[in-house]
Amino acid sequence: MCIIVISVLIEGPHVPQELKGDPSKRFSILEPGIFQSIGVISFAYVCHHNSLIIYGSLRTPTLDRFAKVTHISTFISLVSCITLAISAYLVFTNKTQGNILNNFPADDTVINIARFCFGLNMFTTSPLELFVCREVVEQYFFSHESFNMRRHIFFTTTILFSTMLGVSPIFVLESALANLAQVALVTCDLGVMLEITGGASATALAFIFPAICYVKLSNGQLPWHSRTKLPAVACATFGFVVMCTSLFLSLVKAWASAGDVRICS
Repeated sequence: MCIIVISVLIEGPHVPQELKGDPSKRFSILEPGIFQSIGVISFAYVCHHNSLIIYGSLRTPTLDRFAKVTHISTFISLVSCITLAISAYLVFTNKTQGNILNNFPADDTVINIARFCFGLNMFTTSPLELFVCREVVEQYFFSHESFNMRRHIFFTTTILFSTMLGVSPIFVLESALANLAQVALVTCDLGVMLEITGGASATALAFIFPAICYVKLSNGQLPWHSRTKLPAVACATFGFVVMCTSLFLSLVKAWASAGDVRICS
């Protein structure tokens, strides 16, 4: 992560002039892609499914220790994301791509090292998502049985290859992710993929479902417009509007000629 941020921070000002964006847009606030951006940013709030696994991985799992880990990691992520986003956007502005590393020349040695680190990061991050699916399958179907290493390896391997090949076995609960993986492997436009998946799933998981669950589990005698439930209702409404708008605009961008969706050769 540090290598990627530092590489973009250092190499950004030195890219050829034809690769840089319009300087007049450096301090623009609202652009046409605001709703798609919210969908992408919503991915940062979709970590509910990993919480219990991370909590259980602590040497001494307590709420205080878990809170400390989450606050420190969130702060580090905040600083890194802000540094990367601001330094990159000030250079590329309206030419900023979904994967900022694609804005740089292919022969940039420092950026190529950052690309390698990015790929390595994806290689080590994707199993964390698969662990959640495996944990759900084992807890749902085999909660009454003792741990079995063969079953453990079988589910891990099968889920991994199914997501890479786009196959959706019945027991793979994250079948939507498996189907999208096949599409993601043949496109170079990471921005469109993040906009579609973010608008369809991240906004629902980040804003809609938690708010609806809160309203449902709150005092049933209180009306939806009470001070207790109104913020949750507003959050769910916001998520629904962003989800519909972002998904619609992203699909239009993906299929319209102006979208310039590039397919990997």
